[in-house]
Amino acid sequence: MQLIDIHTHTSSTQKDVFSIENKYPSSTNFSKPFSIGIHPWYISENSLQNDLKIVKEQLSSQNCYAVGECGLDRITETDFSLQLEIFKQQIQLSEKYSKPLIIHCVKAFQEIIQLKKEMNPKQPWIIHGFNRKDQIALDLIRHQIFLSFGEGLLKNERLQETFSKLPLGFLFLETDASEEHIENIYNIASELRKTEKQEIINIVKQNFSRIFKR
Repeated sequence: MQLIDIHTHTSSTQKDVFSIENKYPSSTNFSKPFSIGIHPWYISENSLQNDLKIVKEQLSSQNCYAVGECGLDRITETDFSLQLEIFKQQIQLSEKYSKPLIIHCVKAFQEIIQLKKEMNPKQPWIIHGFNRKDQIALDLIRHQIFLSFGEGLLKNERLQETFSKLPLGFLFLETDASEEHIENIYNIASELRKTEKQEIINIVKQNFSRIFKR
């Protein structure tokens, strides 16, 4: 029974958990499965070219599963036009290296959808840590964008209601930066969908195999 944690900031030593660890250009340990990207919070024009160079180098690693997290954030201080520019560059890297894209998005879902239309990527996109209402979720799924849910499922009733309505073929689960164990998130997902936990495990595995082709 292997649980897939699609996006985490911590390293798991448990044999029954497969995790994709989020890495930054400043990270040093790439010995386990990881994703790497430039987060909109940490875009620095002073280090940008070097950061992009490091991302490109690591994307060729066998342990690299995805580009990200990267994306758009309306409430961070980083200039939004700069965020857009860097996000587009990372979309292009996702395509060039045939890696799915793990996306951080805050109050910019329409921009994400518009970019998906404009750039018409072949690689899958995953919004991580999704915590919005079902109308936004269904709109993203309509545009073939996957959604990953984290610890918000344990306590956010609106999010629980959203999760219970969505097609399972576009869903992932994650721990992100929380200390919550991924098994607890699978447990609540099972309760919300009124199905056996093994069924949720199987569906996430199928989704994973479909987009990562591993």
